[in-house]
Amino acid sequence: MDRLRTVGAVGVQYDDNGAKAALVVCNERAFSTVTSEHVVDIARTAPYESGALFKRELPCLRAVLALGPPLELLVIDGYATLDPEGRPGLGAHAADAFGIPVIGVAKTPFRTATHAVQVIRGTASRPLYVTAAGGLDVAEAARIVSTMAGPHRIPTALARVDRLARGREHAVAEGRSG
Repeated sequence: MDRLRTVGAVGVQYDDNGAKAALVVCNERAFSTVTSEHVVDIARTAPYESGALFKRELPCLRAVLALGPPLELLVIDGYATLDPEGRPGLGAHAADAFGIPVIGVAKTPFRTATHAVQVIRGTASRPLYVTAAGGLDVAEAARIVSTMAGPHRIPTALARVDRLARGREHAVAEGRSG
């Protein structure tokens, strides 16, 4: 994992019927240099189904990932696994669907995710909850999240992908440092 060259962070924002998915691609695991950004509008999405978010989210992720280069690691906003026994969350479903390790970074605790590693970044007092899937050890995932670029609780790449998915900012064509 130390030699990762193509990593990405994704986010999806839903509106009445559709969604906007965003991808930020970086060239190292600290996510400090953005090499490309991609945004796609999805006209229609599956309805929300309790306990099956992946059915709604995976097609959106697939659509935006198709616009970027092949990734070696993906970071999502949410949980990769939902309990210590490995019950799959969105991240585990994404790892299976795309064949790459996935790190889940959640902002709030989930009652059964007692295995999530709490990571405190910057001067934050509230932790992020880190899980992993696709053959990546959760301790290694937590190390990656703790060293991701940005001075705040939310790593810069995850904050950027959120703003892109919400339409608050527009993707830039060339790489930039974060």
